[in-house]
Amino acid sequence: MGKTLDNVYKHQSLVYKYFLYVVTVALIVFFFPKGGKFKYEFQKGRPWQYENLYAPIDFSIKKTQEEIASEQQSLRDNKVDYYTFDPSIPAKIKDDLEKELIGFSTANSFSSSEKEKLLNTGIRVLDSIYNLGIFQDLPTPSSVLVVRNNEAKPLMSTSYYDLAKTTILISELISGENDQVRAILGNTIQGILQANLFFDNALTEKALEDELSRISFTRGEVSEGTLIVAKGEVVEAENLKILDSLKEEFESELWRGNNYYFILLGYTILVALVLIMLFLFLKRYRKNIFENNNKVTFIFVNIVLMVLATTLMVKNNENYVYVVPLCILPLVLKNFFDARLGLFAHVLTVLILGFVVPNSFEYIFLQTIAGIVTILTASELYKRANLFISVGQITLIYIIGYFAFHAIHEGNLDNIEWMLFGIFVLNGLLTLFAQPLIYIYEKIFGLVSDVSLLELSDTNSKLLKELSDKAPGTFHHSLQVANLAEAAANEIGANAMLVRVGALYHDIGKMNNPTFFTENQITSVNPHDDLPPRESAKIIIDHVIQGIEIARKNNLPDRIIDFLRTHHGTTLVFYFYKRQQELEGEANEDNFRYPGPIPFSKETAILMMSDAVEAASKSLKNPTYVIIDEFVEKIVKGQMQAHQFLNANITLKEIEKVKKVLKQKLTNIYHLRVEYPE
Repeated sequence: MGKTLDNVYKHQSLVYKYFLYVVTVALIVFFFPKGGKFKYEFQKGRPWQYENLYAPIDFSIKKTQEEIASEQQSLRDNKVDYYTFDPSIPAKIKDDLEKELIGFSTANSFSSSEKEKLLNTGIRVLDSIYNLGIFQDLPTPSSVLVVRNNEAKPLMSTSYYDLAKTTILISELISGENDQVRAILGNTIQGILQANLFFDNALTEKALEDELSRISFTRGEVSEGTLIVAKGEVVEAENLKILDSLKEEFESELWRGNNYYFILLGYTILVALVLIMLFLFLKRYRKNIFENNNKVTFIFVNIVLMVLATTLMVKNNENYVYVVPLCILPLVLKNFFDARLGLFAHVLTVLILGFVVPNSFEYIFLQTIAGIVTILTASELYKRANLFISVGQITLIYIIGYFAFHAIHEGNLDNIEWMLFGIFVLNGLLTLFAQPLIYIYEKIFGLVSDVSLLELSDTNSKLLKELSDKAPGTFHHSLQVANLAEAAANEIGANAMLVRVGALYHDIGKMNNPTFFTENQITSVNPHDDLPPRESAKIIIDHVIQGIEIARKNNLPDRIIDFLRTHHGTTLVFYFYKRQQELEGEANEDNFRYPGPIPFSKETAILMMSDAVEAASKSLKNPTYVIIDEFVEKIVKGQMQAHQFLNANITLKEIEKVKKVLKQKLTNIYHLRVEYPE
């Protein structure tokens, strides 16, 4: 048991990677839609590339969303309005009429027969009016149902009356009476009439919902064994709808029962294969990243986030799948690592998403091309205009690609979905979020981007100001080294911004004892003259350790601290080592050797060469090109013989280029001017 725990502890980094791999595969498979994948790939306007397809099961032909929406709209446009009849209103109006006429007859001394005739005529008129009914608001649709005694009956459009239209009807009904009766009844009835037909919104909406619920989502059946599409036949119109229906039926049915576990196993294997490719790439070509669990976690987190965002969009509305700014992934990875890793991770992510998105061929093609354009155009993101230019080119690629696919599918430019252009523009705007996202990642994962490097390169920053005040000679030396190293990095394609910043901070440890370093001594007094060589060497060597402490206290990124740790590698403090030998006849090299480690990247190797050459160049007297050439060759050769570049991924050809740049720069620095006559 104890040995097992010891092995786990020794290989905890590898164990963590296995754990991260398993968790990532599980998360991605969990995010995938809960359904199988139809084994045939087809698109509108393209020939059927497989053998003749016969219906494997009985299934219904599904209506498209457009067809269903059209039927629903038709029902809404032709809906029936329901009006309810209030039977209490006619009786109430008759009572009111009787009271009005009795009062009027009494006041005008009408005889009993005149009163009775007047009342009978008025009731007859009311019966005729309310037999049809009076609407509160005239209905507009052609179909109207009146609910009376729990029975709905249709009314003809000519039967619509409201209070305004009843004036004409009253005049027609009493047209055969004398003038006096017409005058009395016309005014009286018109004054007391009330509507008794009211619009019933609740009943109308319920009836509409019932009609909508009865819409069929299918339009026919396909029997098992029926030929659906023949090989070479163009997929369009009717057979496209049948294929879409079969695909939907297949994917929904397949996920039920025991098939679930086979599909889950298939998804797991495919995702696992894709991610194992990423691990192999990192282990073989990016070993420094593979050995850093923080960086590996960062890469996998970004892939999972892109998969999660895309699968959520597919589940909610697959028409907006291109809203997800997938090009953020290569942008971010290129910014923190390199273009090759960014593109490789992007392509693998697109392959994973190809399992779940509609029209996977079109999606994979467009996203791969967009990723390549991102890698080729996105550079120096600390310059704000570059990101906008890159995003504009990505958006343009999406639009051009959509035009091409539309022309292939439709055979013309009709029926272009202009909304997709808005989706592509929105995708571009969301891609701009890469800038703040990079800042967030820096804080969470402790990484450093070009934007941060640009900020650190400002010589007015607090730490460089302090270096300038306490050790002005070291500060000037750091500036010179930065210029040499930056030029050399540009020559061999290394990260020039990174190596410049590393050069600016590589000697900040000298601030603690500035006068013990030659470049800061302004008098002929050298404090090392009063110290034994071993103690002097310790002070010189300690500037590396003290520099690291100062850097950590000021929250410098680890990538910059790497330059402080490696800029002397494991070389000897040769001057004091020789003095010790002269004084005592022998010296222990371990007491005069820097602790290391040796450089492990092109950038740190460039800094070691530039630092040694610039510092030693101060000892040159009357330098010429030949002297400078031999001088640079001697220093770099000594570093190579001391095996200082064994761990750095820098080639002999690149070292030759670095030496050439150093020679040119030193020649320019020490170029003698022509003496002018007095």
